[in-house]
Amino acid sequence: MNSGLFKWFSKIHIIFILFLSIIILSGSFYAQDLEKVAGDWQGKLTVGEQKLTIIFHIDYANRQLTATLDSPDQGAYAIKVDNVTLQGRDLMMDIKSISGSFGGEINEKADEITGTWKQGTMSLPLNVSKQNNKIIAPEDIVFKEIWQGKLQVSGIELRLVIKIYNKEDGSLGAYLDSPDQGVKNINVSSVTKNDKELLLDIESIMGKYKGEYNSEAKKIIGTWSKRGAEYPLTLEKTDKVEELKRPQNPTKPYPYYEEEVTFRNEEADISLAGTFTFPKNGGPFPAVVLVSGSGAQNRDEEIFEHKPFLIISDYLTRNGIAVLRYDDRGTAKSQGDFSSATTQDFMIDAISSVNYLSSRKEVDKSKIGMMGHSEGGLIAPMAAANCDELDFIIMLAGPGLPGRDILIMQNELISRANGESEDKIKEELQFNTKLYDLIYSDKDSPDLREKILQLINQNIEELPDSEKVNPMFSKENIERQVNIITSPWFKNFIVYDPRPTLENITIPVLALIGENDLQVPPKENIVEIRKALEKGGNKNFKIMELNKLNHLFQTSETGSVGEYGKLEETFSPEALAIIKDWILEITK
Repeated sequence: MNSGLFKWFSKIHIIFILFLSIIILSGSFYAQDLEKVAGDWQGKLTVGEQKLTIIFHIDYANRQLTATLDSPDQGAYAIKVDNVTLQGRDLMMDIKSISGSFGGEINEKADEITGTWKQGTMSLPLNVSKQNNKIIAPEDIVFKEIWQGKLQVSGIELRLVIKIYNKEDGSLGAYLDSPDQGVKNINVSSVTKNDKELLLDIESIMGKYKGEYNSEAKKIIGTWSKRGAEYPLTLEKTDKVEELKRPQNPTKPYPYYEEEVTFRNEEADISLAGTFTFPKNGGPFPAVVLVSGSGAQNRDEEIFEHKPFLIISDYLTRNGIAVLRYDDRGTAKSQGDFSSATTQDFMIDAISSVNYLSSRKEVDKSKIGMMGHSEGGLIAPMAAANCDELDFIIMLAGPGLPGRDILIMQNELISRANGESEDKIKEELQFNTKLYDLIYSDKDSPDLREKILQLINQNIEELPDSEKVNPMFSKENIERQVNIITSPWFKNFIVYDPRPTLENITIPVLALIGENDLQVPPKENIVEIRKALEKGGNKNFKIMELNKLNHLFQTSETGSVGEYGKLEETFSPEALAIIKDWILEITK
């Protein structure tokens, strides 16, 4: 949720759509035919504007075929596929984690598979052919050059790393890393390099880079372009990728038990994957489940190489509290479709996690709580109102106002922190208010999309001619942004008011918001949370505004989004202590 005409969201969602599996083939293929199937198979999957490289690595041993699947354009390797069978020459694969499947026919020569990829309502052709040369995994490659630079996007600094290597045929290959977004080894479609310049084309993300070497060939001064937008990017040659310091990350072995677990959301018919930690001695223990904020997040709520949920889990478990944290649906190892889900769907996932905790013998069933961050701070009260098993909730930067109000305040604060002029902020505020009011009032209207496009185009017409040519105002980019703000999640977020739900919460509540939080402004939200709890007669709640903490609960100077990755602190020790002491007090 960012400021500006086209800054509504800045998180990059990477959809992991293909995955590792054991394939048992049966049917009309004889052993010698099975051996022919073994090898590397590669094809292109066209998804909208994207062309994704798909690779199957198939091995034959002990009269059985096994395989792994890569999607290098998404930085995804050796990911799991389930229930793979062969009937005759028809190969079928079921990928439960993302509700997808692949079916194809192997030809007589066993060098091509013609098939179809299906996911949800989507059905796309996918043909793969056998490769003559073995495809080498990125971790096995010796890179001849590594280049690193920093991209400035909407006040956020993102590191980009280009790793160049020699292919077996003598041509150049490369991979792209975006460490601050947790993405590694995105395949670079083409590399053109000479003494003067470097040209890169990354088809999967529609990104390009063009730069010229300086006189010493130690820097490349150039431009990164993506979807029509251009940004200056200078790359510097390095022997090693810069690693950010994250001193709070715990190191193994841990002084407690840690289990990889899965649990069911029967209503959605999906399984969610997570990590359950609990102390070694004593028990049963008070327990808390962690619920992440907006955007597809893994169980550690990882962002800019910070892992706040890992830090919280480690700290609480060391202090006698069991913790469950899990991957959002459709993310990492959890099943489901993230893109179509709303906050209410995520609430059902969260309640399913509570049901799982209730089933564990290590957990005191009368002392189970839920801690939600940001959107998770909306979900925790919603879950408490619909789940009798919850005994307390913790809201970390949880909103007390409707999404419309949150976004308008957020846009203004972030724009100001990014150094925009007051006149520019005023213009953005006027436009965003009109936009969010339109969605708020007409969210169920069949004409909503057309009304939004009319509002945007009217706003563009009022701009100076010099600004109208900005690639951000292209038809393609406008359509993309309108898709986001007319999604079920966004429309639901805009209109949802947490106050009626808070009025119905009678269990203990701890609400913490940082003084420097620009995404959920503390003063306005604390007032509303307090009023709602008091109106409902809740006698056991604690609300605190924590000095200098930002939206991620890092000790900060300004609270700007651009600080998140630069700060070494992941989660304030003061906030950790407050959470721990409060849980132990109410569960003693």
